[in-house]
Amino acid sequence: MAIKIFNTLSREKEVFVPMEEGKVKMYVCGPTVYNYIHIGNARPVIVYDTVRRYLQYRGYDVTYVSNFTDVDDKIIKAANELGEEVSTLTERFINAYFEDVTALGCKKADAHPRVMDHMQDIIEFIKVLVDKGYAYESQGDVYYRTRKFNGYGKLSHQSIDDLKVGARIEAGEKKEDALDFALWKAAKPGEISWDSPWGAGRPGWHIECSVMAREHLGDTIDIHAGGQDLTFPHHENEIAQSEAHNDKTFARYWMHNGYINIDNEKMSKSLGNFVLVNDIRKKIDPQVLRFFMLSVHYRHPINFAKDLVDAAATSFERIKTAYANVAHRLTATTDVVPAGDWLTQIAQQQEAFELAMDDDFNTANAISVLFELARLANVYLQEDNTSKEVLEKFLAVLEKLSDVLGLVLVEETLLDEEVEQLIQERIDARKNKDFARSDEIRDLLQAKGIILEDTRQGTRWKRGSLSE
Repeated sequence: MAIKIFNTLSREKEVFVPMEEGKVKMYVCGPTVYNYIHIGNARPVIVYDTVRRYLQYRGYDVTYVSNFTDVDDKIIKAANELGEEVSTLTERFINAYFEDVTALGCKKADAHPRVMDHMQDIIEFIKVLVDKGYAYESQGDVYYRTRKFNGYGKLSHQSIDDLKVGARIEAGEKKEDALDFALWKAAKPGEISWDSPWGAGRPGWHIECSVMAREHLGDTIDIHAGGQDLTFPHHENEIAQSEAHNDKTFARYWMHNGYINIDNEKMSKSLGNFVLVNDIRKKIDPQVLRFFMLSVHYRHPINFAKDLVDAAATSFERIKTAYANVAHRLTATTDVVPAGDWLTQIAQQQEAFELAMDDDFNTANAISVLFELARLANVYLQEDNTSKEVLEKFLAVLEKLSDVLGLVLVEETLLDEEVEQLIQERIDARKNKDFARSDEIRDLLQAKGIILEDTRQGTRWKRGSLSE
């Protein structure tokens, strides 16, 4: 069996063959950290975490890199509005990002590079592009000569002439051509900046990923991934920068996930339907949110609506209930009953799961396999006598395949004394004005179904549903 990936570059499914046998270099564009992430940001994190998990399941050694953009216009504006340093703001939201994605069952990347930590690398990269004639300085700014790169438009499948239509030079820009884009921006008064051969300034957005991908993964990577909205211009510009600099293919397979709509409307702040993960995971079990995200193929748009999320919760519960019933029966089962053809049926479902995931990581069909395994398990449990071997196999395969999808079938419960210890730690944190830790503990307990009530007599708690 071979894994096939829909490559945005070719617009075809291609057999995945990494550059080095058994090893995969994967880069996923991360967030700009000026606020909590929204569910649109969460989708690629969940999707590509699952891709990574499946590649590892198939035996690949995956090096997974996902960056943080910790300096840009939005960050500077937010820091100014809040009256704090850029680094203080970004550190807070990087920590919030990890809390959110960990709750969603996502593993940390092998590296999470930050722009500020690679400033000299960025400057040196730009210098090479200037020396090669691909970039030029203009009154403290540095721009990339888009027309000089012959392959520009190959990822988004647009011609340079089509792109020219509608391109314009904004006020204050000093470009040779409207299609050129900024690699380095001269600092405005009071802005955070770094010294460079072109004067004080900071990098443009597109150059960051080209540099950090090269520093952590080399000149050519196997898989570059991100949201559909990044295809143009961000990823298109990355290709132009990296291939001009490295004289090599930048990325061999490009993956892009589809958009998220809210109640059939595009998510946007102007429509007031902007959903932050930090808010929604207090109302919805994060595992249900992950299950919902994976219930649709990653390249297709997905509609976030209460009835659809509720249906996902019910479906996920069916799988967990089947697993729990098998585990319960196992405690009272001996090994005297023949297995029959049940082991073969379970193996066939595992193979069906692999076929689904091999086909461009079709998690929707993979989840259907989990349903079928749950159905078979329920049928088997109707028998008066059951085999320990079969029950153990049901549990092992359900666990293994669910883990590939980042789904947990057994909820971790906190003992009463553990809850009391966490509540005391939260009280101490509030006394010490460590409100970040206080909120973190509250969110942790809420994610475990523990409802807190702060009263004059102290903090009370009760166990509730995960979606309460």
